[in-house]
Amino acid sequence: MASIPAPPEWVESVSRLRLSPRSDLRLQVLMQRNSQGQLTADERAELESLVEMSESLSLVRAEALRLLGRKPA
Repeated sequence: MASIPAPPEWVESVSRLRLSPRSDLRLQVLMQRNSQGQLTADERAELESLVEMSESLSLVRAEALRLLGRKPA
């Protein structure tokens, strides 16, 4: 894999990526409704999308932290 130089400040900012507070709250609400068996089909699709986004952000954050020589919290 080719190496592409990136400014450390940029990698640092990538290491802080998270869902927005609003999206994170919606994810928590949907997970709770899912646990209670109360999701509609549309909510299930929304939950799956938010989980996928959250997992993708976690992987990107972990790689940025690895490049910075730190471990994920």
